Amino acid sequence: MIQNKYPTTQDYIRIRNNTRPGYKLSGPVFLVAHDTGNPGSTARNNRNYFNTMTDRSASAHVFIDDTEILEIIPLDEKAWHVRYNVPTDNRMYGCNANDAAIGVELCYGGRINFSEAYKRYVWYFAYLCNRYCLDPRKHIVSHKMLDPGRKVDPDSALATGGKTFTQFINDVSFEMEKKNNSLNNKECWKMKMDLTLDQWRDLANELGRMYQESVSGKIAPPVLNDYRWVEKASKCELTPEELLTVMSIIQMRRIV
Repeated sequence: MIQNKYPTTQDYIRIRNNTRPGYKLSGPVFLVAHDTGNPGSTARNNRNYFNTMTDRSASAHVFIDDTEILEIIPLDEKAWHVRYNVPTDNRMYGCNANDAAIGVELCYGGRINFSEAYKRYVWYFAYLCNRYCLDPRKHIVSHKMLDPGRKVDPDSALATGGKTFTQFINDVSFEMEKKNNSLNNKECWKMKMDLTLDQWRDLANELGRMYQESVSGKIAPPVLNDYRWVEKASKCELTPEELLTVMSIIQMRRIV
């Protein structure tokens, strides 16, 4: 298990439809790497901004600078960090980033020490991959990759410190290998997810709703007609690999 090399602070913003809607996250199935695009703005600055913002739908789960890893939205809730009308996330993972991914922002520029912020950024992604049994080479994607016509993060911030996104992924992988030699990531991907009982219940209820609406004809075409997925969630036995499979099935049937 990756040790808490850096302290993580939870200081959640208030629930508000356009920044913290309070809806449950399905997963996480993958992780999205961002940067703030606002040089010099600290993690705390961003938390305070999103806590009072009212004019647009935007947010992220975590902001990281050279002194703080700050979670501003619970990791089991949705955040608005990728546009819904870009299809890349659906092609890659069978789901929308806002519905199934954790968004992490790198703070940079100004008086922020890039090296210290980057170390925390790398470590935190390694921590998330370890916690949710994700492979950094498969399950970390940049905002630029998801929305290339509009976004350049976190590549732009990484470049200020002489880093590339490929180097970042390599560093996350190395951090996991260095701190997590006791557990093979392939085995972790096939182990049941590390969720609270409330999260398991919410997941089972959501899958159960989709199943009932599918078999009753309320959803046409049916998106979930195999009850075993509901049973596995009800028994707290669903693995990350299985969740990705069922969400891919649901997404593909919605497209048809």
